[in-house]
Amino acid sequence: MIAKKGDRVKVHYTGMLEDGTVFDSSEGVEPLEFVIGEGYLIEEFENAVIGMEINQEKEIRISKENAYGEPREDLIFEIPREDVEDDIQAGEFLFISNGENKIPVKVLEVKNSTVIIDANHPLAGHDLLFKIRLLELN
Repeated sequence: MIAKKGDRVKVHYTGMLEDGTVFDSSEGVEPLEFVIGEGYLIEEFENAVIGMEINQEKEIRISKENAYGEPREDLIFEIPREDVEDDIQAGEFLFISNGENKIPVKVLEVKNSTVIIDANHPLAGHDLLFKIRLLELN
């Protein structure tokens, strides 16, 4: 059997940056399960599974433009200091609400009356490398 759009699949994967830094992996934990084409994952990741057979491994590269894009300056902004915990420090993450979802943001700087935060995805600006192994196909 060969994976095609609409199939429910389970894969093990390892995601790396170009310097070899691993940013995510399913190895040693539950495999990632998804339906090809539903759009819950990066499109190029889903498309890479199309045509794979059980136990086949594949390595792919997803350009930053097709992953999380370039970091955007408009996603770096200041919020009032009283809106965050007293002991928050630069480098930590906190969650802000956009009405529907809670979004993780990185604290860049803590000032007396404001906090500068970065709402860019942590992988924005990076090409992504993935090793994928197809485990199950339904």
